[in-house]
Order: sequence, then structure tokens, then C-alpha cells
Amino acid sequence: MTDVAYDNKGQLEQIQSGLLDGETIIAVYDAIGAGTGFIGLTDRRIIIQDRSFVGKKFAITSIPYSKVSSVSVVSNKSWAGQFFSSGEIAITVGTHVYEIEFRGSDKAHHVHQVILSHAA
Repeated sequence: MTDVAYDNKGQLEQIQSGLLDGETIIAVYDAIGAGTGFIGLTDRRIIIQDRSFVGKKFAITSIPYSKVSSVSVVSNKSWAGQFFSSGEIAITVGTHVYEIEFRGSDKAHHVHQVILSHAA
């Protein structure tokens, strides 16, 4: 597990505590902005912590890659020739869209690539 990319050891440990037998963590990245606490990627699923519930409640949502219908790069800038000029992605699952904003476009790029490679 030495090659796992992560921002926060506590978030990594939280993902580790909920792994299925034989499941491997790829990355765990802290998210910024309202709602999302972090996103975890394993070889089987996407795990999103959603802190947007009333009070001190939060949800840990597991999304099998097979349920992802699209993953988008979100930007409020004009298209300037760089695909990953933004640090935000949107993951569409059914009619729900999960928006995750990262500290840096490199993390958004990594998450986007992992989801695309597993959802195909």
C-alpha cells in the first residue's frame, strides 16, 4: 500500500477500515468546498464522503465504476487549450451529479483518469 496517493492520513485510514476483501486503494484526496469531505478510489469503486447533511451528519457513498455514466472536467474559465486547467470534476451516476473540487488540477486529472480507466 506504499504507492497510495493521499492527502490526509485520517481519511486514508477511514477508507482502509471499510475495504472489501481483496480491495485495493488507489488514492484518497481531500476535497474543498461545500458538501464533499473527500474522495477515495479503489480498484472496485469510488467512495465519497458527503458532509452536506443537516447537523453533524455525513454520508459515505460507494459508487461501483460500472454505475458511472460520465465524468466531467468542470471549469468556470474560458477554454484556453488546456484540458485540465481546473481542479474540479463532476461524476454522473444515474440522475445524480457529484461535484468534487480539489486543491490542484493534478489531483482532478488523476481522479478523472482512474475513473475513465475503470468505467470503460
